[in-house]
Amino acid sequence: MRAITSHATPATGLRGIGDTSWHTHGVCHGMDPEDADATFFPLPRDHEAIAEAKALCGQCPVKRHCLNYALENVLKEGVWGGLTEAERRPWHDGLPQRLDYNRVIAFFNGRDVHLTAKERKVVIDHAYARGWRADRLAVALRVSQEHARDLLTQAAHKVFHRDLTLGVPPRRKKKRKRPEPAASQPATGRPVQEQPISRPVPSPSAHAPLGKAA
Repeated sequence: MRAITSHATPATGLRGIGDTSWHTHGVCHGMDPEDADATFFPLPRDHEAIAEAKALCGQCPVKRHCLNYALENVLKEGVWGGLTEAERRPWHDGLPQRLDYNRVIAFFNGRDVHLTAKERKVVIDHAYARGWRADRLAVALRVSQEHARDLLTQAAHKVFHRDLTLGVPPRRKKKRKRPEPAASQPATGRPVQEQPISRPVPSPSAHAPLGKAA
């Protein structure tokens, strides 16, 4: 418990498996390590001590972060986030299937989130729907580009089979219309030269006045 009560790392805005910046905002921060151990690690049947620890956790503004920290780091002893080890046991057992969309949104906002197996699948599906490339997904999930490419391919197949089951017609790419050539221009693109219009030239003898006879 010493790390909880004496940690002084400034807040980074990240929430990953190794992030402990939330410790400084906890009610237990600054407590004497021995008192903290006695308060938050009571005996299983010491109901008064358990009630005292839960009362302190009920006033804590980072109680949820405390619970997530215990679950992600498999801390099965003591009171974390207002829950005893017996109360957290179902959470530990079902951790891979936990789905918290707040954590998924935080991931897409660029935060370092330790995703569960189910949250990871949701992230991959949304990354495909957002048009992410394999290199971007590889950096975000810290995997190779080949693995990220396979994950996006699996997501594409999943969407295709889902639409096929629901009867959604496949999307067709729109064909670009080629511009038609103008009427005054041939297919070669060269302008057509205007042909001169031939008009009849009147004969000068037809309208000339008659002269004197020689």
